[in-house]
Amino acid sequence: AEHQHVRYNPLRDDWVLVSAHRVKRPWQGQLEKPPPEDVPRWDPKNPLCPGATRANGEVPPGTQGPGLPLHPLPAFIPSLTRQVNPKYEGTFVFPNDFPALQPDAPEPDNSDHPLFQAAPAQGVCKVMCFHPWSDLTLPLMSLPEIRAVIDAWAELATELGASYPWVQIFENKGAMMGCSNPHPHCQVWASSFLPNEARLEDRTQRQHLRQHGVPMLLEYAEQEAHRKERLVVENADWLVVVPYWATWPYQTLLLPRRHVFRLQDLSDSEKDSLASIMQRLLIKYDNLFEVSFPYSMGWHGAPTGAFLEEDCRHWQLHAHYYPPLLRSATVRKFMVGYEMLAQAQRDLTPEQAAERLRSLPEVHYKKRAE
Repeated sequence: AEHQHVRYNPLRDDWVLVSAHRVKRPWQGQLEKPPPEDVPRWDPKNPLCPGATRANGEVPPGTQGPGLPLHPLPAFIPSLTRQVNPKYEGTFVFPNDFPALQPDAPEPDNSDHPLFQAAPAQGVCKVMCFHPWSDLTLPLMSLPEIRAVIDAWAELATELGASYPWVQIFENKGAMMGCSNPHPHCQVWASSFLPNEARLEDRTQRQHLRQHGVPMLLEYAEQEAHRKERLVVENADWLVVVPYWATWPYQTLLLPRRHVFRLQDLSDSEKDSLASIMQRLLIKYDNLFEVSFPYSMGWHGAPTGAFLEEDCRHWQLHAHYYPPLLRSATVRKFMVGYEMLAQAQRDLTPEQAAERLRSLPEVHYKKRAE
């Protein structure tokens, strides 16, 4: 707690430098603007709102879906029409209008040198709105509404996972984490390849099972449930910890208690308890600095596609939460300098972060104000 040391991350096979004493240093660096508190519930200019025109959402004719109003584009784009969102009342999924991956991308030319390699990359990118109201976030939604989000995640993982080996569900919350739209939503990218983090976690978990005879994150969850010093919240099916090897100040890891490969493998009761523990965690995040807490989060589970027929016992479903705020709503952790050129470094111990999160109330600060 007082002296610097390094900790090993077995999931990524790397190390993090912990320098707890540095959190006391004075801060004269950049201060972030807190997120706006006056987001309108519905805005016709917000491309994610029900009934609104999507941002530059040109799609080929015939692919708009039944019953959706269409508006013609300028004459210099004669073959396209602009998509208008339906007046959805729950979750809403649609193709990303600016996809990073497309299903019909051509293969690159063969390389003429081993230092200049390229490989094919196809895929599908979707956007999922959690709720029709722009002024809500997951911690302010009801448990049935969060459960509907989880159901939609599982359905997308099943649908896209039938064809693609990796389906990455992720949420960037807040402008600080690159979110360009104040509306509760996430993205889902399915790829024809295993991304770097997936390949790394596949290797480390496979190696741990081979050496120790038990899935790494199943054993880790049991250890953390027993030790409790990094535990934030728990229930019968799930637990949330600040991992021993955490890099970001209030980073957390959401883990099931039983051996589960993928989101679509969860039972109805596990989905209900997942909605509950997500809400509890995210309320604590918001209560930490009494601000809508920014983060990037995402689910990792066993690969899909052709991997559905392979042995994936080494995999354990889990979700990562990576929030940047360090000292207040305006002071963030920057991954620069030493972190970029040497290795990750954090300024307070995971145990200190967990203790602070654990002690926070589970009633949202906005609800308390009411």
